[in-house]
Amino acid sequence: MKRQQALKTLAAVAAGATMLPSAVTAQRPRPVLKGNINHSVSQWCYGFMPLEELVLACKAMGLKSVELLNEKQWPVAIRHGLTCAMGYGTDLGLSQGFNNPALHEKYLTDYSASIPKAAHDGMKNLICFSGNANGLSAEQGLENCARGLEPIVKLAARHNITLCMELLNSKVDHKDYQCDHTAWGVKLCEKLGLENFKLLYDIYHMQIMEGDVIATIKANARYIGHYHTAGVPGRHEIDDTQELNYPAIMRAIVATGFKGFVGQEFIPTEPDKLGALRKAVMICDV
Repeated sequence: MKRQQALKTLAAVAAGATMLPSAVTAQRPRPVLKGNINHSVSQWCYGFMPLEELVLACKAMGLKSVELLNEKQWPVAIRHGLTCAMGYGTDLGLSQGFNNPALHEKYLTDYSASIPKAAHDGMKNLICFSGNANGLSAEQGLENCARGLEPIVKLAARHNITLCMELLNSKVDHKDYQCDHTAWGVKLCEKLGLENFKLLYDIYHMQIMEGDVIATIKANARYIGHYHTAGVPGRHEIDDTQELNYPAIMRAIVATGFKGFVGQEFIPTEPDKLGALRKAVMICDV
């Protein structure tokens, strides 16, 4: 399910979904987390519940962040002592990205406004996308992205903000998306040569596109600024119903010295939606 489709679907089924109220969640014993992983969750996967309720439930579970929030939303997390580990800096969607020079002016305007706000609120990362190829060659897409990103990443560096381009699969969820392989994303990092540009390595998406997840993470750790999870296939819970060994993947991430965040981004199917999140956090807490 695509991210934008999921938001509509979750809203439609909200009336029939069984949610664990944050008040009940808060009464559960707080998990004892090891501290090797900074845990976060993507808000859109829980779009059927009020943001503040999600934030309070996550705080009770020991999470440090609720992410993929815009500048009007991230103060809710911050107000309750959490952060937004990955924020939106523009209102353009996934299929429109930096590979389109016609959008560069808007991106510069949008990020020039959002970067200082994110820094003021203590955030560290804003997300960005390549956009769909729409016939562009891999080389031309790289050139266009680098040209559009360079002034924005330099601005971000002055505010201690990192822009992270998400790796998405073009096989199942995001047809024609250009930044769909780690190697392409790494080439963009190298072309820019700027420390404040990294990749958002989505484990679910890259398992679909190329597999070899642990070896890829080890080889490219210096280019990765954030991680997302979900079960393969289906983008649901990360338990033993799917093919990835998440504890092993998390141990590999920790071994690289990574100090950023791992964001849960699966669509829960269990009746206890927040309970599913709690289980996923414990699976990843190596």
